[in-house]
Amino acid sequence: MATLYARAIEKGIDSQPRKVNIVASLVRDRYVADAVVILENTPRRAARAVRKAIESATANLLNNSGVSIDPKSIRIARISVTAGTRMRRYVPASRGRALPFEKIRSNIFVEVAGEEKVKKTESKPAANTAAKETKKSAKAAEKENK
Repeated sequence: MATLYARAIEKGIDSQPRKVNIVASLVRDRYVADAVVILENTPRRAARAVRKAIESATANLLNNSGVSIDPKSIRIARISVTAGTRMRRYVPASRGRALPFEKIRSNIFVEVAGEEKVKKTESKPAANTAAKETKKSAKAAEKENK
């Protein structure tokens, strides 16, 4: 059983990185199914963006890996939040002035890991074919003896 990894990056989230990081720390090192339930019940604005990034990484793992993966074994291997681009804006102030401020955006990086499904090997049909072959060889040996 091999462990496979997939990742997704959400860029330009309109929340500050420290606020998004609080939500990301709730689901760090958890299974994806548990993380989605936690994020659906988290009353923070950043929870939707984090859930979207996790679901995107999960879809990448299931669809792009080329092998079948057990959905129950998918877990969050890494999740990190970094500062994105900053937009410079101005707010009006007294006496006709304008004071600058920056709107900070966030980038979310998610990496998920999943185990490859174990294929079931059918032992009974293999035993049946081996028994059939021994019967065939026994019949062939009887014909040669006659």
